[in-house]
Amino acid sequence: MNSFSYFDREKITKDLQSFEFDLLIIGGGITGAGIALDAASRGMRVALIEKNDFASGTSSKSTKLIHGGLRYLKQFDFWLVKEVGTERAIVHKLAPHLVVPEKMILPLIEGGTYGSWLTSIGLKVYDILASVEGEDKRKMLTKEEAIKKEALLPKEILNGAGYYAEYRTDDARLTIEVLKTALNYNAKIINYIEASEFIYENKRVVGVTAKDNLSDTFFDIKAKFVVNATGPWVDNLRQTNHSKIGKRLHLTKGVHLVVPHKKLPVQQSVYFDIPDGRMMFAIPRGKVTYFGTTDTNYQLDKDNIKTNLVDAMYLISAVNNMFPEINLSIDDIDSSWAGLRPLIHEEGKSASELSRKDEIFVSDTELISIAGGKLTGYRKMAERIVDLVAKKYSRKFDTSFKEIKTKEIVLSGGTFKNFNEVKIYTDAIQNRITEVGFDRKDAEYLVHNYGKQTDIILQKFDDFMHDDMQEKLIKAEVWFAINYEMACTPTDFFMRRTGLLFFDIHRVVLYKELVINLFKTSFSWDENTTENHTKKLEEKLKIATTFN
Repeated sequence: MNSFSYFDREKITKDLQSFEFDLLIIGGGITGAGIALDAASRGMRVALIEKNDFASGTSSKSTKLIHGGLRYLKQFDFWLVKEVGTERAIVHKLAPHLVVPEKMILPLIEGGTYGSWLTSIGLKVYDILASVEGEDKRKMLTKEEAIKKEALLPKEILNGAGYYAEYRTDDARLTIEVLKTALNYNAKIINYIEASEFIYENKRVVGVTAKDNLSDTFFDIKAKFVVNATGPWVDNLRQTNHSKIGKRLHLTKGVHLVVPHKKLPVQQSVYFDIPDGRMMFAIPRGKVTYFGTTDTNYQLDKDNIKTNLVDAMYLISAVNNMFPEINLSIDDIDSSWAGLRPLIHEEGKSASELSRKDEIFVSDTELISIAGGKLTGYRKMAERIVDLVAKKYSRKFDTSFKEIKTKEIVLSGGTFKNFNEVKIYTDAIQNRITEVGFDRKDAEYLVHNYGKQTDIILQKFDDFMHDDMQEKLIKAEVWFAINYEMACTPTDFFMRRTGLLFFDIHRVVLYKELVINLFKTSFSWDENTTENHTKKLEEKLKIATTFN
């Protein structure tokens, strides 16, 4: 397994300065990660830089579903449904431990968005377009069958339900695993490196002057082609390149709230109507249930997105409206997250009406930018970008590259033939950890996060001589994140390597001092550096738990 660590940063930055790359990618979210893997696997010399941590923007703030785009049938966007549905099946095959089948119930209520006939036809079309097979095919449920599946549904206004399959994931972990897979093809990848300005030759972008945000040093990176895959920041870089003309981004904010599962004890995921005509998800995950999302225009600080009280009350009211036996209040919220959708602006359309399709912009200086798109479609978006680069490269430098093969490249985390193998492996992990006080949910947490890399973590776990098993596990996970996943701060660990800040915030509060000290010891931080990273983690905890 490749070392991918803070301790490799010096070598990586030297390599970034030593070579002219075929492709430099700016942005370490899922789009940039997908492009890096696609381009490197085709034989291109690839570099990727990210100004913060990997997946720290939109790619850790989604609904965390690899879904087939049922909602796009309402907009008659059949092409998008077909593409994301097909991609969903591919990504599940490449990482079945990380892209987990999740049955979804769609309640049919009086006066709701979907009637029985339209839902039946819609789900059938969805199955055909998304190439759904076997157990994942849709079923229509009677009112009685729906209540049996989900007792919390509103019996007085319920007419039945649609029942179909989606896939749950951890968006940040998916991004990390795609990046780690790209390392196998010699991609040079690093976080906390910012593109501060472009380098030009003959009026073409041929690289960037980069700033290391951890050391405040600057250096140049040269490349034949540069891709701007910075999500909500795409227009910022286009502005720097003086090419923000024509189409522009339209940012919308999506908020999700997390409550203990006992407060919203849904038995499986529910996709339900809310009074303003939108739809919302409620998704059980481990010991919690999360629900969302909002879709509101956003023009404030892109680096500091918060859940406000209006967002929180909107979501809480929607849940209480659909589940009459539930009476959530603001005090029930454990944590939240808010992220931005970098959509393409369309005059006269509301936030919810904007297309989720991706678009590519090429400037006069040949800066290539990509925006829009869905988490589910990351691989296809990458394919379109690398096809474009390969075509331009071939014309300009008379060189061709291998054919795309990311359909077949298993993502970092281990080879599983199918999800049944994932369950068998989870059984084995459960048997291994039950004797030291862990349960099935702990086994699922490990396997769905790390896949077969769980073995490496548990080997390290066995090396620690402590009586506190939870502390031992945290220490083993921190060690793995530092040595194999380029975690540079405690916030990286809690938010994007484990998701604990979102899904088990009590554990963060319990072990934050331990984790801070582990980073301090590993990186030989002085007191000032340690205090700065402690403040940053406390800020993230405050943002996740307060609503102003």
